[in-house]
Amino acid sequence: QVQLVESGGGVVQTGDSLRLSCTVSGGTFSNYAFGWFRQAPGKEREFVGAIIGSGGKTSYPPSTKGRFTSSTDSAKNTVYLQMNSLKTEDTGVYYCAARPSGPLRSSPELYDYWGQGTQVTVSS
Repeated sequence: QVQLVESGGGVVQTGDSLRLSCTVSGGTFSNYAFGWFRQAPGKEREFVGAIIGSGGKTSYPPSTKGRFTSSTDSAKNTVYLQMNSLKTEDTGVYYCAARPSGPLRSSPELYDYWGQGTQVTVSS
C-alpha cells in the first residue's frame, strides 16, 4: 500500500515562493507517476502538475506552467513541487497523488493513492 505525506504548506504573500514535499512509502518509487492537485473551498479538485517517478517527464496546466516545477529525489523517495510567483488564486489544500507509471494524467479519478493534503494560503 503506497502512502503519501505532504508537507511544506504555509501562509505567504503574492509573488512569494513555496516548496511542497511529498514523501512516498510502501512502493517502488520509480514504478509510479505522481500528480499534484489543489482544492479551494467550494471548488473541484484541480490539477496543477505531474511527474514520472523515474524523473524527467512532467506536465502542467496553463494555470501553473512556467511558475510551478515538480521534481523527484529517488534517494529520499520524495516528490517536490516548487511554486514561484504565487497568486491569491493559488490558495487551497494541495494534495500529492500516485498512480502506476505511464502517461501523465490530469484527472484525479485516475490516481489510486492520495496524501492528506497541506494548506497553502496566498495573501495579497
